[in-house]
Amino acid sequence: MSPRVPELTDHLGYWLRQLSNHVSHGFARKLADKDVTVAEWGLMRMLLGREPTPPSRLAIDMGLTRGAITKLADRLIAKGFVIRAADCDDRRAQTLRLTAEGAQFVPELAALADENESECFAHLEDEDRRALRRILEQTVARLGPTRMPLD
Repeated sequence: MSPRVPELTDHLGYWLRQLSNHVSHGFARKLADKDVTVAEWGLMRMLLGREPTPPSRLAIDMGLTRGAITKLADRLIAKGFVIRAADCDDRRAQTLRLTAEGAQFVPELAALADENESECFAHLEDEDRRALRRILEQTVARLGPTRMPLD
């Protein structure tokens, strides 16, 4: 007799992926209406309230390569949301910062994130939301994520 093979739906990972896909794709659609990707939003949010920051620091903070940060920055510069400039201390180094337009746009995008979260989790009681967050944070801390979830 062969061993029982669990159904896909027997695994928590299956349900987490279903949920993650729904939440992520819903948010990506909302951002697409604003001509911004999830990764671009992530970089813009990281820059909000920061001094001009070297791409290498952003790469570390976001768990991305410096090349990925450069590509994101290039797109955001073309859209007028980010500025690249020489570092004040080392003219050979570059820094990134939000433009005034970019800084004003981030709260609008954050509102879309809040709206998406509400659409996905409004059915949960506050206690259940807190418990779910606690469980997810504990699990992520134990596994040690290597990059910011942007896709």
